[in-house]
Amino acid sequence: MPETPLPDDARAHNARLQALIREQIAAAGGAIPFWRFMELALYAPGLGYYSAGATKFGAAGDFVTAPELGALFAECVAEALAPVLRQLGPDARMLEIGAGSGRFAADALSHLDALGAAPGRYAILEPSADLRERQRAHLAQALPPALHARVEWLQGPMPDDWTGVLFANEVVDALPTPRFSILGGEVFEEHVALDGDRFVRSDRPADALLAAAVRHVESQLDAPFADGYRSELLPQLPYWVQAVAGGLKAGALLFVDYGHPRREYYDPRRPDGTLRAFHRHQVVADVLARAGLQDLTASVDFTALAEAGTGAGFGFAGYCTQASFLIGNGLAARVDAHEARATDEAARYALRQQAKLLTLPGGMGERFQVMGFARDVDLDAAFLFGDLAFRL
Repeated sequence: MPETPLPDDARAHNARLQALIREQIAAAGGAIPFWRFMELALYAPGLGYYSAGATKFGAAGDFVTAPELGALFAECVAEALAPVLRQLGPDARMLEIGAGSGRFAADALSHLDALGAAPGRYAILEPSADLRERQRAHLAQALPPALHARVEWLQGPMPDDWTGVLFANEVVDALPTPRFSILGGEVFEEHVALDGDRFVRSDRPADALLAAAVRHVESQLDAPFADGYRSELLPQLPYWVQAVAGGLKAGALLFVDYGHPRREYYDPRRPDGTLRAFHRHQVVADVLARAGLQDLTASVDFTALAEAGTGAGFGFAGYCTQASFLIGNGLAARVDAHEARATDEAARYALRQQAKLLTLPGGMGERFQVMGFARDVDLDAAFLFGDLAFRL
């Protein structure tokens, strides 16, 4: 099926970002690492996919996230985190990384308030100026003034020592990731070069950090990577976790994303990795095309995330599918509560469809997973149902 032609303004936007990437390639001597291409394509100020003004979430965008479906997801997360926030007291804070449209923040903060566990501050770390404005508008409309006054936006991690919880939904998958390949038994790093005006793959010998990280992963697998194998690996993930947690002295980290345990992630039957692009709810084969107009994402190696969290000094609290996490943290009760307030059968049907999409294997239920870490608090109760730590 031929691709739908881009509107004139989208073509112009794409051309400006492509020109910037070409300049970067020229300045680097003919090629840039793939992670740098991904960083520019997603986050270049005013031009990257997440930095520009096009709609990203929902039916009018390119993909749907769990918080955009309705309040059930955020309320179940709030149920899981409320005991931690109560334990830490009224000065506890909540930090959300990459808040999307602001829907999760509004629903979670409202439900935490109803549970008597609202944090003293709700901070949002959002790299996109456009999304920050959308979040401000939504939260100003969705929250009562007293609750809205607790919300703040940060330019970086918490600037001081703090206690509370950090939450990130579909964030790790959007971190600019290096890509590696195995050629002649050696580790190479995928770069992006130019063939005329077209962006193309170009492999260069990997640096010591990436090569060591690849060999570390390989040592935990049943067999060495085959020649020609290509995938993603985030050697900087431990540093990123430490950076976003900042001075968190006591509290919890909770990550929700799609991915696999390490042995499944680097399955030989996935010889080109997990990298993909999304445009208008369709997977796009060419990840180097339409820079700035399509989302780029790679699945999460949850074993690597477990290593990063524990390496940052946090205790491992649990790992399970999104379905297990939501069911174990009050999904049935939340559905009942919303059904009791529904005004007609259409609203009740929509609620049931929301719950199904969040939990069924064909929806988000198994494709998405949840991982938690804790320091001087108890988060284990959030993972009592369906723990999958044995697969890591």
